[in-house]
Amino acid sequence: MQFAAFADRAAELEAEPADLETVALVADLLRDAGDDIGTVARFLQGRVFPGWDARTLDVGPALCYEALAKAAGTNVTADDVEERLADEGEIGTVAANLDLGGQQGLGAFAAGGDAGRDDPTLAEVDDELRAVAATEGDGSEDTKLATLFGLFSRVSDAEARYLVRLVLGEMRLGVGEGTVRDAIAEAFDVDPALVADALQVSNDYGRVARIARDEGEDGLRETSLTVGRPVQSMLAQAGTVTGALESWDEVAAEIKFDGARVQLHHHPDGIAPPDADREPAPDDPTVRLYSRNTSEVTDALPEIREFAEERLDAPAILDGEVVAVDDDGGPLPFQEVLRRFRRKHDVDRMREEVELELHAFDCLLDGRDGTAGTDLLDEPFRERHGHLADLLPEAASEVLYSDAAEAIEAFEQEALSAGHEGIMLKRPDSAYTPGDRGQDWLKRKPDVETLDCVVTGAEWGEGRRANEFGTFLLAVGGDDGYETVGKVATGITDERLAELTDLLEPHVVSEDGQTVEFRPEVVFEVGYEEIQASPTYGAGYALRFPRFVEVRQDKDPEDADTVERVERLANGGVDDGADADADDAAADGADHGEAPDSAAEN
Repeated sequence: MQFAAFADRAAELEAEPADLETVALVADLLRDAGDDIGTVARFLQGRVFPGWDARTLDVGPALCYEALAKAAGTNVTADDVEERLADEGEIGTVAANLDLGGQQGLGAFAAGGDAGRDDPTLAEVDDELRAVAATEGDGSEDTKLATLFGLFSRVSDAEARYLVRLVLGEMRLGVGEGTVRDAIAEAFDVDPALVADALQVSNDYGRVARIARDEGEDGLRETSLTVGRPVQSMLAQAGTVTGALESWDEVAAEIKFDGARVQLHHHPDGIAPPDADREPAPDDPTVRLYSRNTSEVTDALPEIREFAEERLDAPAILDGEVVAVDDDGGPLPFQEVLRRFRRKHDVDRMREEVELELHAFDCLLDGRDGTAGTDLLDEPFRERHGHLADLLPEAASEVLYSDAAEAIEAFEQEALSAGHEGIMLKRPDSAYTPGDRGQDWLKRKPDVETLDCVVTGAEWGEGRRANEFGTFLLAVGGDDGYETVGKVATGITDERLAELTDLLEPHVVSEDGQTVEFRPEVVFEVGYEEIQASPTYGAGYALRFPRFVEVRQDKDPEDADTVERVERLANGGVDDGADADADDAAADGADHGEAPDSAAEN
C-alpha cells in the first residue's frame, strides 16, 4: 500500500464524526491492507511499534520542526514552523501547508539515501521510522534529522499531515484501541470476544488483525502468552473489607507494597530482544524484566535478574513488585525505588546504595510441563498463586484467605506496622485480565487522595528560580482533549525544580512572556485537600491546596485521571479509582497497578 493511499483513508476517518461509521471505515481499510495490515493497525493509533514493545522514536518537537523546515525549503526555519503552529494550533495542518516538495531531488536523495524517490510505500515509511528509533549515540540527532528530512521531502502536502502526526505520536483520527478492536472483528467476521482475548494476551493489534484475517477464530483461540512479550498489568480499584466480603464471601488478602510493578519473563533457552526478529541465541538473557508500561528495566535491576536466574529452570511469566529495603530488610519509601529505575549508568554503584527485593504475587505462565508454557490467565487466583509458590517460593507473596473481617483487619495492621502501604483484597476465584481494572482486585491504603494530572503549561519562576519553571498548569482527560484543573507550585525543592525544568523543556510548544505551553507528555501525581467547583479552569473544578507528589513516569497522558473522576470526587461520590476510557486503557497508581517507570524514560 502506498502511504498516499493510507493518508487518503486517514483523511476520511478524521472527517467522520460517527463511531459506527468510523469502525466500518477502519474495517474496510484493514481488508484492503494486504501485507501492510499490521502496520495499518498500528499507524491508525499513532504507533510504530506494538504495545508490548516499548521502543520509541525519541523524536522531540524541536527536531521534528527542524526536519519539516528543512524539507520546506531554504526560506523556512524551525522558528517559522513554531510560529505557524501557534497560529494553527495543530502540527498536521502546519505540515500540510508547508509545500514540502521544494527539496525533492538531489538534495533529498543525498540526505535520505533513496529519499528522492516520490510516493513512499507504507512499508518504506515504517522501515524509516524504525531506523529512526534504532539510531543512538554520537551523531544520532543529525542522523534522525536527515532521515526525517528525507521522508518529509518525499510526501505530498496531504501525506505530510499524517506523517508528522505519526512521528509525534498524535494521529487525531478518533481511532482508539476499541475502534481497531471492533474493526478487526467486523472486517473478518470473527467473534469480538475472541479478538479481545487475543489482544489481551498478545498486546499487539497488528498481529491479531493478521491472525483474524488469515486464521480466523481458530487462530484467535490459539493465541496465547509468549515469554518476552509483556502484557498489560491487571489493575485494582479502591475498596473496603466489608464490601469485598459481601461480594465474595471469602477474601484473599496480600500486603500492598510501596514499590515498582514489574513483570518477570524467564525462558531457559534465552529471550531475544524485541527488535531481533529471530529465535533466541545462546548469549540472550534468560530473564527480562518489564515495567508496568512494558519498558524493559532488566539492566537497572541486576540483582532481581540474578535472583530469578538462580531459581527458575522453566519458562515463566510472573507479576510482582520490586521494593527497596534497608539493612534490616524493612521497606523503604517508593522514592528509593525510583532512584534505581531511573538509572542507565552507574547501576553497580546504585545497587550498593539501594538494595532491592522482589515480591511476586501472580503467575501468568508456567512452563514446568515441558512446553513453551501453560497460559494461566483464566485459572483462579488461588490456583495461579499456587503455581507461583511452587515456582519461586522465596519471593511469593503471603496470602491470607479469610471470611472474617477481624482477621483481615489484623493482617492489615501487621502490614502497616511493618512499614507497608496497606493491603490488597482479591477475589480468590478471579481470572487475570490484562489491562483491566475490574471489581476483582481492590486496594486499601490509609493515604490522602491524589490525582494523576497531565502538565500542559507552566510559568517561569522569579528571583533565583528565574531560569526554571516555577508553577505548573495541570489538566485531566476530557471529551475533547485535556481540561485544566489547577496549578501546582508547592512540594517541590529547588533541586527537583531543576530536574522538572529539564524534563519539560523539550516538550515546549509555545511561549508567551512568562507563560509556556507544553505538549501533553508528562504526568504529575498531585495531592490536594479538596476539590471545589470553579469557572476558572476548563474542567469546571479546581484543586484546593495542591502539592506536587511525584512524576508518574510509568503513565502516559491517556492514563491520567479524567474530568469524570474529578467530578465524582468533588460531589462526594464513591471513588472506585476507575478511570478507564472506552478502550479500557486506564492505569493505576503505585503497586498492584501502580508503578514507576524505567530508565528507558531517561
